Amino acid sequence: MTEQDGAPDAAPEILPDQHSGHAHQQALWKLAVGAVGVVFGDIGTSPLYAFRETFAGHHPLALDTPHIMGVISLMFWSMMIVVTLKYVTIIMRADNKGEGGSLALLALISSRSGERRWAAGIVMLGVFATALFYGDSMITPAVSVLGAVEGLAVAAPPFEHWVVPLAVVILVGLFSIQRTGTARVGAFFGPVMMFYFLTIATLGLISVVQTPQVLWAFSPHYAVMFFVDDPLAAFLALGSVVLAVTGAEALYADMGHFGRRPIRISWLWFVLPALMANYLGQGALLIRDGVLALENPFYLLAPQQLQLPLVLVATAAAIIASQAVISGAFSVTQQAIQLGFIPRLRIDHTSAAAAGQIYIPLINWLLMVMVILLVLTFQSSSNLTAAYGIAVTGAMLIDTCLLAVVLFFLWKWKKRYAIPLLALFFIVDGAYFAANLTKVPDGGWFPLLVGVVIFGLLTTWSKGRKLMMARLRESAMPIKIFIESAANSATRVPGTAVFMTSTPEGVPHALLHNLKHNKVLHERVVLLTVKILDEPFVAEENRVRIDDLGKGFHRMVIRFGFMQDADVPAALKKVHTCGDEFRMMETSFFLARQTLLPSAKPGMMVWREKVFAWMLRNAESAMEFFRLPTNRVVELGSQVEI
Repeated sequence: MTEQDGAPDAAPEILPDQHSGHAHQQALWKLAVGAVGVVFGDIGTSPLYAFRETFAGHHPLALDTPHIMGVISLMFWSMMIVVTLKYVTIIMRADNKGEGGSLALLALISSRSGERRWAAGIVMLGVFATALFYGDSMITPAVSVLGAVEGLAVAAPPFEHWVVPLAVVILVGLFSIQRTGTARVGAFFGPVMMFYFLTIATLGLISVVQTPQVLWAFSPHYAVMFFVDDPLAAFLALGSVVLAVTGAEALYADMGHFGRRPIRISWLWFVLPALMANYLGQGALLIRDGVLALENPFYLLAPQQLQLPLVLVATAAAIIASQAVISGAFSVTQQAIQLGFIPRLRIDHTSAAAAGQIYIPLINWLLMVMVILLVLTFQSSSNLTAAYGIAVTGAMLIDTCLLAVVLFFLWKWKKRYAIPLLALFFIVDGAYFAANLTKVPDGGWFPLLVGVVIFGLLTTWSKGRKLMMARLRESAMPIKIFIESAANSATRVPGTAVFMTSTPEGVPHALLHNLKHNKVLHERVVLLTVKILDEPFVAEENRVRIDDLGKGFHRMVIRFGFMQDADVPAALKKVHTCGDEFRMMETSFFLARQTLLPSAKPGMMVWREKVFAWMLRNAESAMEFFRLPTNRVVELGSQVEI
């Protein structure tokens, strides 16, 4: 029983309660500071380019007071509707045992929806949101670091031609340190980002004091009048205004690390006020100086002598924002592997203390190559912002679709409450997505292309796996018949044999091949299936299920959550209801490695079968993935038609 579970039964003692309350407050604020460092890096670096792009981007606006006030008003109300209302207030309540993000939400919906007709479509939407996330993961480090380093052109114009090489060096360094983990430098993320937010808020407020009429932009009247006076320009401006809310989905995805309340506190009381102070300051500067300030209003808020230090602070913030996205890509990949959408990949743990700190080499180096190609191809943050918005707005629109399922089918909200709220979200998200579609020719094609390719790979792996397991199930011999015949005819040898099998019924192919070639059975034979459930964590008491099949045969199922490591030897050591304790040096693990054969009636298109076969060949071995001792594993080949 945890302390929390036991609290209601405890006798009321004033001093301990006060002490625990104080400790709870301290822990809450510590988490809130940590959240500022990790969760808000992406949305926090948006002031580097969002306001400038609205007036000087691919659809430039006339630089006059009504347009400036309209844009600030749009940014504020976008943050209130998309971030504060949709994500912080509502979607963050839809957690899967504390975990957030599109995949966790998808797993929650899948586990509750059963065989409903729309379930398959919702799964496809969730998978496409994940695919778009990878496109976003490539663009965020490129645009954040470039946007920060471009301050050199303002602070020290002779170094302008060093912007791209310096950005590439910073990004290569960032991806190169991933394998050592970020635990040591991670402690500084919160304080550095706090300092960054305080700096940009202070610079913004100094500018606002000089032009206080900009504060009227908090009124939605200016946003409405922007659309009334110039509807086409306002619609196109949404493509850049949305840059102010990029990173909103990170609040939900990182909920498992920090919890709902610390994220909510840090957003409402610190990050939102700091961002709005800076946007108001940039608006006030443009009202005063007009075109002169448009080159880079973020850096021109600072006096000349402070511009270079501001470049350093902003670059540190951009690196932290990029780190959060890279860590997010590792976390999403681990979830996708466990949920059966990506083949097994090598996952290294960079911290013995923190289970969530992982490093996936393949994802790291692929991301690095794509990020550097983006920097070298697009050359400036202004060009990159054309590619940026579409992945984010697509994912936000999909999150609203998933939220509709949650409100109606999981939470059973009354229609009179749910429909107006969803209508508001669909109108806002739909408008942003439509505005960003206009940027497809200028670079918006990139995240869409990445999304489509990754969506194809994820769905091909998922379908191929299901087909392969169905074929294996069809050809499997009933276990009772096998035990009766094999137990009487085969020679029994000392020790334990664990046969890994993906299906918890029938005889594993590895067992049939072993008997056929070696003609022996171990004294204890365990048919082991590892199941990854649609929930993030499985308690130890629910981890293992064992069925005694008689004559030394046992059927065992080990369950893990999709956020847990499938460490089979560690789980076996805790099993005490299957005969003697499992000793690794007396246990042999038998694995089947499948080779795919072309089928007369293929279950998928031929090109998808070839892609699936290639993914199967290159997947990490079950030995490494399940952490089996290398000197105790025997692999036996088998052929499967799909």
